[in-house]
Amino acid sequence: MTRSVGLWIDHKNAVIVSVDEKGETIRKLESGAQHVVYRGAPRPKTTYSAQYNQGDDQLDKQYLLYLKKYYEKVIALLRGATGILIFGPGEAKVELKSRLARQKGSSPQVQVEPADKMTDRQIVARVRRYFQQAR
Repeated sequence: MTRSVGLWIDHKNAVIVSVDEKGETIRKLESGAQHVVYRGAPRPKTTYSAQYNQGDDQLDKQYLLYLKKYYEKVIALLRGATGILIFGPGEAKVELKSRLARQKGSSPQVQVEPADKMTDRQIVARVRRYFQQAR
């Protein structure tokens, strides 16, 4: 049984559409990650600045930990897929693809495409259209 998966992803949410012979299913995940807001100026390139507080480093680490757990949950839902389409705004799609490439075992074909904010219906339509053209 072939199972194709398409997902729209950013650092806050993922909408996962699984398509097989029986039809399609939609799952949604939230990362729980809050974007880091620095108390001072933008994060400096030096190791220490009066405007970059030590607490900011802890916020960075916490944010990255949330993202790591989020990507692990998404990857768990992608297991068993023969083809994967990842699309969305920003860097989350590229970060997820690189994590998938590091996974052990057989790796499915992964395609990454840019996309803006979309409704659930638009996501499902795009996934369905992509995998129909891929046949």
